[in-house]
Amino acid sequence: MNEVDVVDIGRNAMWVIIKVAGPIMFLGLVSGLIIALFQALTTIQEMTLTFVPKIIVIFIGIVVLLPFMINTVTTFADTLFDRISAL
Repeated sequence: MNEVDVVDIGRNAMWVIIKVAGPIMFLGLVSGLIIALFQALTTIQEMTLTFVPKIIVIFIGIVVLLPFMINTVTTFADTLFDRISAL
């Protein structure tokens, strides 16, 4: 295994992290933006109002996207194991 292989594996690992965590982070961002807009329009400044809806949205997002996340990580792991066994 040379430097090019290590960089390629690292690049693939970063891409898998972005693919797995990105949708969940996006859901948290969108729900936070909607809640902040709602708070600004209604002048409700309750601090705990932001946490519960975000937690619910992220939890539902994880449940819905879990098959995609598992498939992405297992595909990466299979590719990595194939590369290791090819040495």
